[in-house]
Amino acid sequence: MRGLPWRDFLALTVSVAVVGLGLGATLPLTALTLDQRGLGNHVVGLMTALGAIGILAVVPFVARWVARFGPRNSMIGAVAVAALATMLMQTGANLIYWGLLRFIFGAALGVLFTVGEAWINRLAPDGSRGRVVALYATTFTLFQLIGPALVALLAGRIDWPFAACGALFLLSIPGLALMPNHSHIVDNEHAADWKIVAPRMPVIILGAAFFALFDALALSLLPLFGMRHGIPVEQALLSASVMLIGDTTLQFPLGWLADRVGRARVHMGCGLLACLLLPLMPFAVSVPWLWWTLLYVLGGAAGGIYVLSLVACGERFSGQRLVAASAIVNATWGVSSSGGPLLTGVLMQSINVNALVLVLWLGAATFVASLLWEQRPAFIAKILARP
Repeated sequence: MRGLPWRDFLALTVSVAVVGLGLGATLPLTALTLDQRGLGNHVVGLMTALGAIGILAVVPFVARWVARFGPRNSMIGAVAVAALATMLMQTGANLIYWGLLRFIFGAALGVLFTVGEAWINRLAPDGSRGRVVALYATTFTLFQLIGPALVALLAGRIDWPFAACGALFLLSIPGLALMPNHSHIVDNEHAADWKIVAPRMPVIILGAAFFALFDALALSLLPLFGMRHGIPVEQALLSASVMLIGDTTLQFPLGWLADRVGRARVHMGCGLLACLLLPLMPFAVSVPWLWWTLLYVLGGAAGGIYVLSLVACGERFSGQRLVAASAIVNATWGVSSSGGPLLTGVLMQSINVNALVLVLWLGAATFVASLLWEQRPAFIAKILARP
């Protein structure tokens, strides 16, 4: 990965990874606290949705804020707001109060992820963009996986758990402070025009939407799917972890492959693999070795779709348009991760538990169809070039 500014890369990656640790601890802590108060899953789902809505609400303004305050200051401000919102959850139990804090928390993360994804794309050399973005995403996911274990370790041992989780976010600020505030991610484009950016990224949008849906359903409804098919509760709960492990461990190999054979080919391969494997879930769930293998590979394929969507952003955009594209990706995440589980839950309740598979398959198939449609000019040109 020659040409990569390693100091900036490491500072940004480690800082965002620490945010992942705080996020991975805060989400299960919130769910656990609400459950201990005797509140139902619908309240937990509502709190999760409010965070996603916060992301959706803030992303139209991110490019403007970055242009005014700089990327480093924007990210530090977002971390501070996320930390404060988390800490304030310790000071009250009113659901409206918590809902407002979750909304603010989501908005702060929307700023953080939008700028971070645009910045890592700007740092990545063209020849190693797949590996650089994959390493960034892998590190974040790995730290996020540690978060729930940290909550389990500290449960009942500290009196102010939300204050402690908020403090975790603040640990990322020293690394961010090492970054320059005059990053070139905003200096080579005029004002970001969403009408120009959005039509060039249907594949990116659909890839992000699929993975956001996949991630949300894996964490919320996949255990229910497993239990309805008769597997023990412990194994059902472990299913989401196996998917996330696949996501974490396979991203760098996929990024390496994308740098070697082309991003579009690997992107298509991940989409086709998801379409082939998803229909096998109802049959594999009763065969343990097949179930775990299937979940691991599915997690990697789904994560690859998202990471390579981020890579595509860096291939197509620069400057403020790259920030705008990253903002659209995060807005897509907010919509898909808030509305997807709600719709899927209704379908699972009213039709069949296998509706989970159907929804995910339709998402993957739509992504593959969009990629085929995007590549049709090159395909037609190859046919016409044949003697």
